[in-house]
Amino acid sequence: MKPGLDDEGFVSVDGGDVFYTIAGGGDKTPLLVLHGGPGFSHDLLRKLDPLGDERPVIYYDQLGSGRSERPQDPKLWTINRFVKELGQVREELGLNEVILYGASWGTMLGVDYLLTRPAGVKAAILAHPCLSASRWKQDTAQLLKQLPHEVQKTIAAHEAAGTTDSPEYQAAFMEFVKRFCCRIDPLPKQVVGAFGIANMEVYMHMWGPSEWFPTGNLKDYERVADLKQIAVPTLFMCGEFDEATPTTTAFYQQNLPGAKLAVIEDASHIAYWEQEATYRIEIRRFLRELQV
Repeated sequence: MKPGLDDEGFVSVDGGDVFYTIAGGGDKTPLLVLHGGPGFSHDLLRKLDPLGDERPVIYYDQLGSGRSERPQDPKLWTINRFVKELGQVREELGLNEVILYGASWGTMLGVDYLLTRPAGVKAAILAHPCLSASRWKQDTAQLLKQLPHEVQKTIAAHEAAGTTDSPEYQAAFMEFVKRFCCRIDPLPKQVVGAFGIANMEVYMHMWGPSEWFPTGNLKDYERVADLKQIAVPTLFMCGEFDEATPTTTAFYQQNLPGAKLAVIEDASHIAYWEQEATYRIEIRRFLRELQV
């Protein structure tokens, strides 16, 4: 890391300025966090802050989200530009060596970045992964069948009518969230708030109107066949009730030679909220075994 780096600030990337913040310190390899979304922010992932007793934990809001600049240019919302942005953030912050942690969409970004074979990445944690859009769509279609029949009818009707911006559809979406994204009841205000501050234009452009309905430029994202090209030690993580299902997460792990898997019991897509201590123990165990 660059000497004298502020605890938080902004760095310039293609398209604008992005916000970063650093938790903790320590002398071990920094952990660089790639948040989910697209269009959301790093805020919910601050549950990783206690890892800062051993190493700097570095968060940044991707362009268009959180406290970063929000340019109104759809041409910026591509995975290739976000991969370039990640490299620029590393360079600006002086992160010569780093451990990558990606959550959800952050795993897509992380894998595409790793496939460029960047120097200095000591390990990767791919948490709650989506590495096959088609498989994600199949899995979430099965999860939808677990929702109450009336909720399923509401979802189907609004998707058929193209009215996915309706309050009824959004309420149905939150029923899915309560089962497969965050099972804390009631939902923490920070979790609800994360949806309120998200840049849904980016989410819609890249993914679609909901978790199970990919229509954006990531709808054909498929990287399973490429995983064998990743040469860094990798840990896959998911929750027992995750929309990134344990079966599919294990499938990804089996396609990346030497990768490890941690399934967090009694947790879903934001297991780092639901089972904080267990979640961090799994990360610490992985990194201590690697001595990085």
